[in-house]
Amino acid sequence: MWFGCYGCGGGEEYMSESKSSSSGIGFTGLLTIVFIVLKLIGKITWSWWWVLSPLWISTALVIVIFLVVLIVTLVIGIIK
Repeated sequence: MWFGCYGCGGGEEYMSESKSSSSGIGFTGLLTIVFIVLKLIGKITWSWWWVLSPLWISTALVIVIFLVVLIVTLVIGIIK
């Protein structure tokens, strides 16, 4: 099935599949930018730790989930 052309130039190959990729900023990035702007214009007086908290909280959450999965996997491997 044809969805469009690759490059849409003369003699270019046509794409046979529709491939999409998300390269947006995301909620965490947007929230961080909003907090930074608010801090720089003086609307909030938070510490920089809290201004950048969306970054470190989401990173910490990913690390905790990874560690829990790793521990559960190891325990299940030991039990078998």
